[in-house]
Amino acid sequence: MSQKFVASAPAVLPSARTVRGACPHDCPDTCALRITVEDGRATKVQGDPEHPTTHGALCTKVSRYTERTYHAERVLHPLRRVGAKGAGRFERIGWDEALDAIASRLAAIAARDPQAIVPYSYAGTMGLVQGEGMAARFFNKLGASRLDRTICSTAGGEALAASYGKKVGMHVEHFAESRLILIWGSNSIASNLHFWTYAQVAKRAGAKLVCIDPRRTETADKCHEHLQLRPGTDGALALALMHELIAADALDHDYIERHTEGWPALREKALGWPPERAAEVCGLDAAQIRSLARDYATAKPAAIRLNYGMQRVKGGGNATRLIATLPCLVGAWRHRAGGLLLSASGWFPVQRAALERPELLAGRQPRTINMATIGDDLLREASPAFGPRIEALVVYNSNPVAIAPESGKVVRGFAREDLFTVVLEHFLTDTADFADIVLPATTQLEHLDIHFAYGHTSVVFNEPAIAPLGEALPNAEIFRRLAARMGYVERCFSDDDEALARQAYGDAIDFDALRARGWAPLPIPDAPFADGGFPTPSGRCRIDAPGFGLPDFVPNHESPQSTPELAARFPLAMISPPARNFLNSSFVNVKSLRDIEGEPVIEIHPDDAAARGIDDGVRVRAFNDRGSLVSRAVVTTRARPGVVNGLGIWWRKLGLDGRNVNELTHQRLTDIGRAPSFYDCLVEVEAQPRSSFAAPSSGNAAAGRAEPDSPRPLA
Repeated sequence: MSQKFVASAPAVLPSARTVRGACPHDCPDTCALRITVEDGRATKVQGDPEHPTTHGALCTKVSRYTERTYHAERVLHPLRRVGAKGAGRFERIGWDEALDAIASRLAAIAARDPQAIVPYSYAGTMGLVQGEGMAARFFNKLGASRLDRTICSTAGGEALAASYGKKVGMHVEHFAESRLILIWGSNSIASNLHFWTYAQVAKRAGAKLVCIDPRRTETADKCHEHLQLRPGTDGALALALMHELIAADALDHDYIERHTEGWPALREKALGWPPERAAEVCGLDAAQIRSLARDYATAKPAAIRLNYGMQRVKGGGNATRLIATLPCLVGAWRHRAGGLLLSASGWFPVQRAALERPELLAGRQPRTINMATIGDDLLREASPAFGPRIEALVVYNSNPVAIAPESGKVVRGFAREDLFTVVLEHFLTDTADFADIVLPATTQLEHLDIHFAYGHTSVVFNEPAIAPLGEALPNAEIFRRLAARMGYVERCFSDDDEALARQAYGDAIDFDALRARGWAPLPIPDAPFADGGFPTPSGRCRIDAPGFGLPDFVPNHESPQSTPELAARFPLAMISPPARNFLNSSFVNVKSLRDIEGEPVIEIHPDDAAARGIDDGVRVRAFNDRGSLVSRAVVTTRARPGVVNGLGIWWRKLGLDGRNVNELTHQRLTDIGRAPSFYDCLVEVEAQPRSSFAAPSSGNAAAGRAEPDSPRPLA
C-alpha cells in the first residue's frame, strides 16, 4: 500500500477566504495550493493537505510567493525604454499607446517577412492558459518563426519517448515501497521535495538510497551511498551496470523477450564495458560499480528517479536511453514500486491543437529558431539557409539574457539598436532591461490557469485569488489585445481564459469536478508496464529505436578525454546546477531568498584549490575562451577533483561583476533533442585580487548594482 501523508488543513480566520491554486513553476511537483485572502489581499500560500503528492507541504521558495506578488519592484504599468539598451531606464505609458506601438512595428516587419519576428518563451509559468495558448494562436496567425523550446529537458525527454513511446513512468508515491532507489542526476531535496518525502519513507522502511551525481549535493549527504562520477559519463556507468547484470545472469529473460526489442545488439555492446573501463571514464572505483550492479540485481523492487541534470551534456540523450533500459533488464516494471521516473507529462491528454490552433498558419511553414542558440542567431545576417535577420523578439515566461548559454553573445544580440524587443514580465529582469516595451504580467495569484505535471499524475487547477495589481494583465489577455490591434477577427481570439482552460483537456477530464476540488488524478494503472504495454507501436520498450539506433556512450563536447588540447588550457570541468533557493532565474530578486544564498559561489575541491593558491571565501575568476565570471570560492568536497560547481542562475546584474555562469557555457547541442549542453564545459579558475574588481559589464552598467528591493526610477 502506498504511503499516505496527513497534514492539517490551513487555519482560516473568520474574515478570510481560501482559494485553490497551483504552483506554476518549472518543477516536477506542480503543487496544489491553498491561498488565504483577507480583505482582497493574499496573506498566505500553503500546500493543499488533501492533494496526495503535495500533502500540505511547500518548498521554501513558493511558501514565500506573496513576497513575489507584492514585491516593491513589480512592473505594474506598461513601460517604454528611454535610456540605452540594458540600462533599465523606462517611462510609464498607457496600454493603448503600448499596444499601438507594438502592433505597428510588428505589422511593418510582417509585411516584409513575418519570420523576422521570433517569440521567446519557456516555463516561467507551466500553465496551459498563460503559457502557449493564446500566445501560440497569435504567432501562428502572424506567421512568425517558430521556437524550438529546448532549454531544459528535450535531450532526456525525446530520448525517453524514443524508448518508451512517450514521456511516461512510475507513480511518484510508489517510491515509498521501493527497496532500492537510485537518485540519478537529481538534487531532490532542493528540486523535487515531494519525491524526497516518499524516498525517506522507503529509507525508514529499510530501503537503500544511492545518489549518482558529479556534485555531493544535500541529497547525496542523506543517501547511503554516493557515486560522484565525472560530468557526462552516465552512459558509460549504465553500460557497465548492464555488463555486470549479463555476467551474473541477473536478467529477467522473460520480460526482455516479451516486452523489449533490440536487446541482443545492445547486449553485445555492453559486454565491451567491464567495470574497469567505465571506472576509468567515470572517475569511480570499479568495486563501486560492481556493488551497485549487485544491489540493482537483487533488490526487489528497484526504482530509478532520473532527473534532467544528467542530460545537459553532449551525450545526454543516449545516456537517458541507456538508463531507461535498465528497469526492463531486471523486470523492475513488474512491480508498482519498480521502474523509472524521469517525466510523467506524457500521461496527460493535453489537447495542444485545440489550444494553439495550428490551422491559423494557413499552410505556411515558418522556420524554427532554437532557443538555445539565440546568442548566435541574433547576430546572424539574412541568408538563404537562415532566412531573414531577426528584427523583433517577443519574450514572455523567460529571461534569456540570464538563462541562455554563452550569454556574452546573447547580450550583444539583445543590445542591437535595430532589434525591436517586447517583454512581458513581473520585474525588470536582465532581459527586460533590454526591452523597447515592457508589459506588466500577472502572477499566479492574479489569473486563472490549468496545469499538467511531470512529477505526478494529477491535473491541477488555479483560480485567481486576488485582482490583478496595478495595470497588470494575464499573458492570454495581452495576446488577445494584441490580436485585436493587428486586426485578427477569427473567433478563437475571443476565447476567454475559462474557455481556454476547458479546451486544454476537452472531454478527457470532468472540468467542473476538477475546478471544484482543485485537482483530479488521471486513471493510470498502478504498475503501468507490468505486462509491457509501452506506448510504442509494438507495445515494447524500443532499445534499438527507429531513427535513433542503438544507444551508446557519447563523450562530452569538452573534456580532458575528448578535447585534451583545450583541457590543457582549461583543465576543470564546470557544471552549473541551481542554487537551492532559486528556481532557474526565478526568485533571485526575492531578498529573503537571496539573503540565504548570499552571493554567487563556485565550489572547488580542496586539491584543486590548493594547486591554485585559492583559499575558502576568496573571490575567484573562472574563465575560458568565451568569457569570465567572478564568484566567491567555496573550498569543499561537494566538488569532485577536476570539477567545479558554479551555482546558478543569478541575474547577471546581481552578480559580482555583472555576469553569471552562462558567460562560460557554449551553444553546442546534445546528441538528441537539440538541447544545450550546460554541464559540458571546461574552465580554469584563478584567485582574483581584490583591487582588480571590475564594474558590471556594459550591458548592465547603469542598473547592474542597484539594490533590487529598492524602487528603481523609471526615467
